[in-house]
Amino acid sequence: MPNALRKPLSATAVHAVLIAYTALALFPIVLVIVNSFKARRAIFGSPLALPDAKSFSLIGYDKVLADGAVPLYFLNSVTVTVVTIGLVLLLGAMAGWALTEYRFRGSTALKLYLSIGIMLPIRLGSVAILQIMVASGLINTRTALVLVYTAQGLPLSIFILSEFIAQIPRDLREAARCDGLGEIRIFFHIVLPLIRPALATVAVFTMIPIWNDLWFPLLLAPSDGTQTITLGIQQFIGQYVTDWNAVLAALSVAILPVLTLYILFSRQLIRGLTAGAVK
Repeated sequence: MPNALRKPLSATAVHAVLIAYTALALFPIVLVIVNSFKARRAIFGSPLALPDAKSFSLIGYDKVLADGAVPLYFLNSVTVTVVTIGLVLLLGAMAGWALTEYRFRGSTALKLYLSIGIMLPIRLGSVAILQIMVASGLINTRTALVLVYTAQGLPLSIFILSEFIAQIPRDLREAARCDGLGEIRIFFHIVLPLIRPALATVAVFTMIPIWNDLWFPLLLAPSDGTQTITLGIQQFIGQYVTDWNAVLAALSVAILPVLTLYILFSRQLIRGLTAGAVK
């Protein structure tokens, strides 16, 4: 086969695989959203069909909005996620800057030690974490979730951001020092703007597991005032009867922040991923 034909065929095959994977990933999301606008009988009778005049119903959204606790669960999730992302980005960037800019004996070993957190799931320490939170009086508080999620997200954040910071020309930093800029101003005014794609990548990878997590909210913040949206949805799932209209409507609402974040940072996310791939 001529080389002129191989490249178009290989590109077509790659795009076909990517399109198939995208369709496979989006299908459950579309199915949840579509069925959230149906009556209960239509959900089980024709789950793959679009809602029509007979099957269309907003009863699930009515139940979710009528439940005064759901907005509180949603607010708890937003608060925990936003604060955690802010801490992970700030602390991860500062640690990455320190490990990259200020070389010292053992810095490489320290970076490898921090990378272990990427390979070991934090849930292995659930019993110890629970004991620490009980001893600290942080059970049933959003602070407990923020601390755990920050510790969970920092290893990946440090690993990614330190690699991007290392790509910043050293001459640029030395020129800033010659102009009289302090280390803090160099970090906030030069380093952070140059690693925005990496920050967006870390933000997305940090948000998704936090927003979807059920384990730590159930373990550390199960009270009515501190439940997250993922845990709060469980109230519509009973042992014998499940309100599927409310469950699907609540899930559809819970999907919106993740989609919004991806839409806002999609360009920066792609730049961050491709930059890391090229490196």
